[in-house]
Amino acid sequence: MTKLLSDKDRELIALLQINAREPVASLARKLNVSRTTVQDRLRRLEENRIILGYGLRLTDDAAVTGIKAFVTIEVEPRRTQDVVRALVRLQQIESLHTVSGKFDLIARLGAGTADELDGVLDRIGQVPGVTGTESAIILSTKLARR
Repeated sequence: MTKLLSDKDRELIALLQINAREPVASLARKLNVSRTTVQDRLRRLEENRIILGYGLRLTDDAAVTGIKAFVTIEVEPRRTQDVVRALVRLQQIESLHTVSGKFDLIARLGAGTADELDGVLDRIGQVPGVTGTESAIILSTKLARR
């Protein structure tokens, strides 16, 4: 799908990643194209499901969840789908990805307290098919483009 993207599309996406609420007129000026061109590109990117939506990003201070962590998860062979189905039910999991390497999955968690995070880590470890986990608490975010 990324072959459909022109250089202008990539520039537009980069601008939207900085500020998804930037007015079309401002985007058009920065891209040196007309407002209609920007609107058409946005419509096409949305229709082709390259842009899936526009979201809200909070500063670490304003985040509802006080503690963030990455958790790598090792899964028994051929159990990944079962484990994923169980993990998506945990509301503290903000994102879940399959990865290559020693671990099979990586999750980003958000919890209000250390006790809540500890409980979620325990629940992840108890999911049938999970053979190991390793966690790293996020101390600060130095760059967040998305």
